Amino acid sequence: MVDPTPGIHHVTAIGSDPGRNHAFYTETLGLRMVKRSVNQDDVGVYHLFYADHEGSPGTSMTFFPYEDARPGRVGSGQARTVAFLIPADAVDFWVDRLEAADEVDAVSTFERFGDPVVAFEDPDGLPLELVGRADAPEPNLPESPVPEEHAIRGFFGVTLALGSVDPTAALLEEMGFERAAEDPDQHRTRFEADGDRGYVVDLETDPNAPQGRPGAGTVHHVAFQVDDDEQAEWREVLQGQGLRPTEIIDRKWFRSVYARTQGGVLFEFATKSPGYAVDEPLDALGEELVLPEWLEDRREEIEAALPPLST
Repeated sequence: MVDPTPGIHHVTAIGSDPGRNHAFYTETLGLRMVKRSVNQDDVGVYHLFYADHEGSPGTSMTFFPYEDARPGRVGSGQARTVAFLIPADAVDFWVDRLEAADEVDAVSTFERFGDPVVAFEDPDGLPLELVGRADAPEPNLPESPVPEEHAIRGFFGVTLALGSVDPTAALLEEMGFERAAEDPDQHRTRFEADGDRGYVVDLETDPNAPQGRPGAGTVHHVAFQVDDDEQAEWREVLQGQGLRPTEIIDRKWFRSVYARTQGGVLFEFATKSPGYAVDEPLDALGEELVLPEWLEDRREEIEAALPPLST
């Protein structure tokens, strides 16, 4: 038996302008860029990682920013919303901050399952939420432009848009998530893991919703934390669910197995180590373009093809 996942490891989305993406996530949201690399499957595109100070699992929002990316359509078969965790008493601060931000067109607030939620979109239209919780863990963004007491604490969770609950619900339960709440009016079922960040996955079902279309402003995949020595067992779990997992892939900062769920969402199962500081000093994370060893002999070619990125 594999140990249950404590929750999300990272979420990867598609963006457009890399400079605008960097400015929004570091300056407006106050996260730290902990890794500047390239999409290992398409090396002409950056892979930018934003997280807490150390890039801890459960805090890392990453992007493939394609300069010429067309807008995607958020819809069924995708993670439709990414939610970050903030202290409950930071909600008013964030409403004021986001309403004052030029990159944010509209901000709305409401309650969901008893928690205050601040909803908005990033500059590419990716739906984001800040969820206020009194039990939010301690901050780890000491050099953020956001005051430490209001800083984002990592992920709260994601909402998956699906045509049906059942196959994905069965997979989540196999992963260690438990049904925690339901809102029939919103066709929403909440599952929770036992971690302190990224522990929520909401399933929102609408069999008539249009299919999502990949592009700027959409989530590419959701990655969950798994123990380093259990990757092979996780492949067996996925196969037992009728899925077709990839082989174990070395991503330099973690090892990964991918599988597309029956609901259409791409899941990744990523190890907690070695982490983002394996190839850079902690204090210098994200300052230089870092390539895995197997791409180093192509560095000159790769750097020449990438657009400038002013940070």
